[in-house]
Amino acid sequence: MLSKAQISLITSLQNKKFRIQHNVFIVEGIKSVLEFVHSSYKVQKIYATPQASTKLSKIPQNIKLEEISEQEFKKITTLKTPQGALAIVEIPPYKPLEEEELKGKHSIVLDDVQDPGNLGTIIRTAEWFGIEHIVCSIGTVDAYNPKVVQATMGSLSRVKIHYVDIEQFIDNIQIPTFGALLEGQSIYSTDFGPEGLIIMGNEGNGIRSSLISKIDKAVTIPRIGQAESLNVAVATTIFCSELSRQKLA
Repeated sequence: MLSKAQISLITSLQNKKFRIQHNVFIVEGIKSVLEFVHSSYKVQKIYATPQASTKLSKIPQNIKLEEISEQEFKKITTLKTPQGALAIVEIPPYKPLEEEELKGKHSIVLDDVQDPGNLGTIIRTAEWFGIEHIVCSIGTVDAYNPKVVQATMGSLSRVKIHYVDIEQFIDNIQIPTFGALLEGQSIYSTDFGPEGLIIMGNEGNGIRSSLISKIDKAVTIPRIGQAESLNVAVATTIFCSELSRQKLA
């Protein structure tokens, strides 16, 4: 039976302050929980309903699984249609990002992306296209926000997310930078080369002006219709797709 203290802790993890304080975050859904179980992340505990626990029978013995009722699960879930499985997962220790890790490949840089769904979709897209690293500004939404975790569908367990002062970061790195801007060279005629940072801007304001001056090449997705702008997650998908096409060509 869930105690009030357990319920209080789990529900508090919807707030970034308490995720940092306890150094853990929550993962929901049978598939996503199993993805983290079989990843480099450390799963502290899993809460599951009787129906869900039968699908979690092959988890390692060192991971605690507590079976709770459907009614109890409703007190801790963040989802409208829960799947009956919730894991408490440790936030990995901070490790400074080294330039060598980004050499010879393309990585995504996010400038203050605010919407959890957008970040989650970008992480999932990055994994699909083989992007290993996503570098986020300090103002970008927390990757361990439950809505972000849910939207990644398990991809967060494999894509590496870094939070940095991106202006300082770009100043100190010797890798070509490509910025997604309304004015620039067409994405379809841009040679992205063997490595680079693909910079995507904030949903409402785009890439901050102080960062634009640091971009080596402005790149645009040609507009044919009348829409004012593209959703940042959609735009990132188009960039990732073009990078993939060029690599496979």
